[in-house]
Amino acid sequence: MKLMLYGTRYCHLCDQAEALLEAAGMGAKYVDIASDDALLEKYRVRIPVLVRVDSGAELGWPFDAPALQRFIAQAD
Repeated sequence: MKLMLYGTRYCHLCDQAEALLEAAGMGAKYVDIASDDALLEKYRVRIPVLVRVDSGAELGWPFDAPALQRFIAQAD
């Protein structure tokens, strides 16, 4: 499954989300929303946001390890 993590540079919450993913043995493509006006408009106050590429489902912050596992286990 492909995951994307939307955030911005110097975002401590984004760092925490990346650490949760790493601890769970998962990777995600990091996308800095500051370089895209449409993404900035969509996610500005919601970052970090984890997105499943296969279904488009979003998991917004705050989330913890159990919430991350439930999100990953969701059926399409």
